[in-house]
Amino acid sequence: MARGDGMLNHDLLPDEKGPQDECGVFGVWAPGEDVAKLTYYGLYAIQHRGQESAGIATSDGDRINVYKDMGLVSQVFDENTLNAMRGHIAVGHCRYSTTGASHWANAQPTLGATSAGTVALAHNGNLINSAELMDMVRAEQGDNLRGELAQGNTTDTALVTALLRGQEGATLESTAMALLPKLKGAFSFVFMTEGTLYAARDPQGVRPLVLGRLDRGWVVASEQPALATVGASFIREIEPGELIAIDEDGVRSRRFAEAKPAGCVFEYVYLARPDASINGRSIYEARVEMGRQLARENDAEADIVIPVPESGTPAAIGYAEESGIPFAHGFVKNAYVGRTFIQPSQTLRQLGIKLKLNALEPIIKGKRVIVVDDSIVRGNTQRAIVRMLREAGAAAIHVKISSPPIKWPCFYGIDFASRAELIANGAKIEEITASVGADTLAYISEDGMIEATEQPRERLCTACFTGDYPIELPHADRLGKNLLENPAAGPEGGCDPGPDAEFESTLTDADRTAETHA
Repeated sequence: MARGDGMLNHDLLPDEKGPQDECGVFGVWAPGEDVAKLTYYGLYAIQHRGQESAGIATSDGDRINVYKDMGLVSQVFDENTLNAMRGHIAVGHCRYSTTGASHWANAQPTLGATSAGTVALAHNGNLINSAELMDMVRAEQGDNLRGELAQGNTTDTALVTALLRGQEGATLESTAMALLPKLKGAFSFVFMTEGTLYAARDPQGVRPLVLGRLDRGWVVASEQPALATVGASFIREIEPGELIAIDEDGVRSRRFAEAKPAGCVFEYVYLARPDASINGRSIYEARVEMGRQLARENDAEADIVIPVPESGTPAAIGYAEESGIPFAHGFVKNAYVGRTFIQPSQTLRQLGIKLKLNALEPIIKGKRVIVVDDSIVRGNTQRAIVRMLREAGAAAIHVKISSPPIKWPCFYGIDFASRAELIANGAKIEEITASVGADTLAYISEDGMIEATEQPRERLCTACFTGDYPIELPHADRLGKNLLENPAAGPEGGCDPGPDAEFESTLTDADRTAETHA
């Protein structure tokens, strides 16, 4: 069967990464159900959270089997593979690398020995004290590392797996209760032994994690749409600082830390699926409201409102509703050009973003256009989109962004560009406007964005907009995506979520060259 090549970009520009955000996790405890296939479809529903690798672990009560590989869920698994994965418990993962390189050794779930058996672990988020955790592992194991660390795994997840080994005679649950308070950063864990499924969420609840009910079992997942996909009813969110265990006795809950909520606001802006809900707030409705608020704060005379598909669509709908300017689809997106493993020719490279997106000239020509997107990271994509609209004959182009300027990197599970690469860092609105070639550019205010989430400001992480990190960061030399591969490495930039992630790989050199402006 076809396999991913480990790069998993669109291969239109080999040095660029494709649409990568963070990770998705899924777990099921359901005797009598085909748990491998349930997990497959659950991961399919949250594929947007990570496209580099995918894996599933199952247990029949006596033994845990893991199958994982580079590629999308549909590339990694086929019918025969899933039919061979028997059991009543499963844990699944789809990955985007925020710690450790993108290669097979770093795929999840990770597998490790414990004092009482085996553990398989899947992780969404990013720990910021990996250097400290490595010190703890070396204190226990010395220089002769065991398990996945010895096999080349360089992720924070592998460190946690190693530390879950525990003391002789200790249960995994007791080991987890002692270890979880020592972890700093963002983590939504789903893990299992041969007989029990577990889920845990960091005290800040940075990344989402939900609990659902099947007729004959239980499900945990990153987002509610995964529950709906497998026919599970939503019960509740896993609380920040909570560990739950699921076995034949049902669900039991323990608290390992006091909750100090600081959920990622970018989940509302872009990361979560539109049909998800977080803290009782519909993501779709939040994004529509961001568009309405954007129109209230930044009006413009125009003939049509168009979105950058797909991430800008809800906000564009809200902007059109509030402003009274007609909504239109100004772009056609080619859903099939991505994920090709055939090297493009120079001619194809020169086509740039048009390989993925084309402007509808009959809709655009002669019109004053408001184009709505969720965020600007480097500005490369917006530059290409504005040029495309000019070529289609737009009379004026007003760019509206439904999040504030991104000025700071994320260390909690989103691999933004380095701060030096963020276009809003040190540049004025007028300079960014000139750089992307628009007639005008406007962002939503921070207050407007937060109001649209219907969450108290103090319960949100807004670090990428404000630089206010709710979990204290260690010194720069103890941070970095490749910290465990190169201990001397500092923080590195990676891909960009939002529009720059979706289309970055199809941009030409001209798109990456900022225009000269005063």
